[in-house]
Amino acid sequence: MIVIIAIMILIAMGGEAMTPIRPVSDLRNKFTEISRDVHESGEPVFLTRNGVGDMVVMSLDTYEALEFDSSVYASLKEAEREAETTNTRYSTDEVLAAVRDALSVADETHELAHV
Repeated sequence: MIVIIAIMILIAMGGEAMTPIRPVSDLRNKFTEISRDVHESGEPVFLTRNGVGDMVVMSLDTYEALEFDSSVYASLKEAEREAETTNTRYSTDEVLAAVRDALSVADETHELAHV
């Protein structure tokens, strides 16, 4: 069921329907091949146990990108909820100034950490 849902999501997002689905035993028997596939393609491999979705294997780069996208999405959802509960609005200039300030503080903190 999980694998079917994952394939449906990939298709809905414009992904290929040829998502690699393999038995979990391949993780033990063909680890090198699976590792090569996930690194070269940047796509996860879905593993099944007794024909049922069990786990997903992906490269660290793919995982980090997924985590980044997820954190950005969560931040946007939080901002959206906040906007619904307050009447405070900021101009583009105010937002850009706040971003510049945050970046300069981050740069200063980074520089101090490497001294």
